[in-house]
Amino acid sequence: MMLCLGSVGLVLLALTVQNGHGAPDSAGWNGKDTTERNYYTRYHNMAEISDWMEKMKRENPDVVSSMVYGQTYEERNITLLKIGLNSTKRKKAIWMDCGIHAREWIAPAFCQYFVKEILQRYKTDTKVKEMMKNLDFYVTPVLNVDGYIYSWLNNSTRLWRKSRSPGPVGCTCYGTDLNRNFYANWGTVGVSTNCCAETYCGTKALSEPEARAVTDMLGKMSGDILAFLTIHSYSQLILVPYGHPNISAPNYNELMEVGLGAAKAIKAVHGMDYTVGTSPDILYPNSGSSRDYARLIGIPLSFTFELRDKGEYGFKLPEDQIQPACEEAYAGVQHIITYAHDKAFYSSAATVTTTLWTTVMTAWVFSATLL
Repeated sequence: MMLCLGSVGLVLLALTVQNGHGAPDSAGWNGKDTTERNYYTRYHNMAEISDWMEKMKRENPDVVSSMVYGQTYEERNITLLKIGLNSTKRKKAIWMDCGIHAREWIAPAFCQYFVKEILQRYKTDTKVKEMMKNLDFYVTPVLNVDGYIYSWLNNSTRLWRKSRSPGPVGCTCYGTDLNRNFYANWGTVGVSTNCCAETYCGTKALSEPEARAVTDMLGKMSGDILAFLTIHSYSQLILVPYGHPNISAPNYNELMEVGLGAAKAIKAVHGMDYTVGTSPDILYPNSGSSRDYARLIGIPLSFTFELRDKGEYGFKLPEDQIQPACEEAYAGVQHIITYAHDKAFYSSAATVTTTLWTTVMTAWVFSATLL
């Protein structure tokens, strides 16, 4: 049975060093050249990324500000950059987050590259400047701050995926898969209830403060967000809602069309092929993802990007691939953002709201169990 829901809905490696507590904020692998010329061709630890965020604000005070919108289990700030030109009108928004899975280092590298590019391009590119006037970009370079810091501790923690919260009583393992913890058909498919597993979904939906922070922000902004983009690796995929095999997004055809356009733009840069589809169709079923939650609360365009590669290096993508990976991903993201912008500001379709189910179905859908 295929169930179609509208804007609201109910919402590889072996385990590595499951025991232990948090890592220090400073990384174990420092000493790399971080000059302006080479900065965006390197991976950066959390302290360096935080310094970079401050630099972006300092060098672009008219268009960049920051916001702390939550704290991690280990009480570190979850911070985003808000980027856009000042306006007297209420603006639409684009959401992007990176680093929800700690070991996917290319994701934060892309968020940094994306910010750098739009801050340079809006000064000379009339289309980017127009979008900066009409849109605000909310970019979280690292969502899973605790896990990311832990992944930099040493070689034995490099492939850490989850958060760093302790397991339930009686469990000696640490961490919850934050991308299985959102209130989107939570705990139904593609998860584990084994607290030591990589896809452990937590004791309940939104058990993790990181997932709650994103949920709270999206709840405040959902009426303004045109596109939700969450950046992962690896496999070279663009995933559309939903992760549950029995649910189809009401605008599935649109999502596929836009996603295929993004894949075409990506291929034009360095010839890399990205596959587009739902997770059950091209990867595996899953539930509790941020992508699905965003679509379920009415954000019309919601995508997961799985960046390079297809498995040769996996999560340890070499640094000499950072720049080409980011260049092609930027082209794909730009396609989606341009589509979202032009639909909202030029298309008559923009007058069609996506809140039809909000009043009628909220109570039923949020209490339903999808089998």
